[in-house]
Amino acid sequence: MKVTILGSGTSCGVPQIGCTCAVCTSTNPKDKRLRCSALVEVDGKRILIDCGPDFRQQMMSIDFKPLDAVLVTHEHYDHVGGIDDLRPYSVFGDVNIYAEKFCADHLMERIPYCFTPKDKRYPGVPALNLIEIEPHVPIDIDGVEVMPLRVMHGQLPIVGFRIKNFAYITDMKTIPEEEYEYLKGVEVMIVNGLRHKEHPTHQTIEEAIAFAERLGVREIYLIHMSHHIRPHAVEQAELPEWVHLGYDGVTFKV
Repeated sequence: MKVTILGSGTSCGVPQIGCTCAVCTSTNPKDKRLRCSALVEVDGKRILIDCGPDFRQQMMSIDFKPLDAVLVTHEHYDHVGGIDDLRPYSVFGDVNIYAEKFCADHLMERIPYCFTPKDKRYPGVPALNLIEIEPHVPIDIDGVEVMPLRVMHGQLPIVGFRIKNFAYITDMKTIPEEEYEYLKGVEVMIVNGLRHKEHPTHQTIEEAIAFAERLGVREIYLIHMSHHIRPHAVEQAELPEWVHLGYDGVTFKV
């Protein structure tokens, strides 16, 4: 399995508009963070996790091949704002988008033209299928099993995803106790760590590390960082060896 972090930043991205802090003015490319997304390539399938407003920019450097599935964690704009930009992938056939009912309903309200039935599509609209999912009900993507699981984004229920011994969790603040069972055996995880200071709806870096330690995972890649952390090189130097500060474009194998 090959995983590419397409975006590692929080909802405003980094640099943040108008900010002149040390992170926002850094010349290190690893301090330039687009909105969160990842591409998982497993058993010949390509699975996109979240499709934010930077999707077009993120995919310009990625081989143009079919997407076998798009998994959506939740309906916030920084995770779904690029769905219209999936239209070039329609040349390969309909793109299947998997989302919880609450999220799917919001997408239908905001961009209904993206989900027009095949017999009513007008020229130029994306060819997308919106498929509802539920936590703990496996998704079969042409033989690749994906397990959705419940995490809490403050008071908002959202989903994380497990694929074999890899898990992707973003925007989490807490996780119900019963969900740990669905993460047993995960060895590598992408997980959100917003900053060091407490936040009401996101984990801090310290909380993310403690969560991973409880699971006993071998490695984690932190994402959804804001400009309130220190520059990438400084932060990475002080993290445990098994904790990686994710950055845009980094790839790893699981």
